[in-house]
Amino acid sequence: MPRKLSAQLTHFDRVGRARMVDVGAKAQTHRVAVAAGRITMHPASFRLIAEGGAKKGDVLGVARVAAIQAAKRTAELVPLAHPIPLTKVSVEFDLDAAASAVRLFATVECRGRTGVEMEALTAAAIGLLTVYDMVKATDRGMVVGELRLEEKRGGASGAYLRKDARRPRRSR
Repeated sequence: MPRKLSAQLTHFDRVGRARMVDVGAKAQTHRVAVAAGRITMHPASFRLIAEGGAKKGDVLGVARVAAIQAAKRTAELVPLAHPIPLTKVSVEFDLDAAASAVRLFATVECRGRTGVEMEALTAAAIGLLTVYDMVKATDRGMVVGELRLEEKRGGASGAYLRKDARRPRRSR
């Protein structure tokens, strides 16, 4: 790995070997990250979710719990992520009937030495995969996509807000 690139990528040492970043000297600050993703499906599958008629039960309720659990377990899933004591995880859904799509927003907070972007992204991904799992019997062609960081605050690198950041229209 070129030296210049490895200096920019903090998870690699000077010779390109993977490492967990030492955050011990960093100040503890309030950190927030918001991630979102979307799952599209057939209109009939969308109606099952929106009307609460799926055979497996409350799809969005189960997906919310799965997303929260995923945020808490990110360090077990992402090899170089730090275990972080989270102070808040919230999950909201936007239902878009015209597109037969569900958008999930995960907001994760902590007071710590490193950010919670990976926790928010993991929450969004697993929440959407749970939606897929809950209705796959009726629609195996669903597409999970648009997983992205919308916003982050706190820490030395400052704030980030995606230029075309989305916000939930209504919470569900």
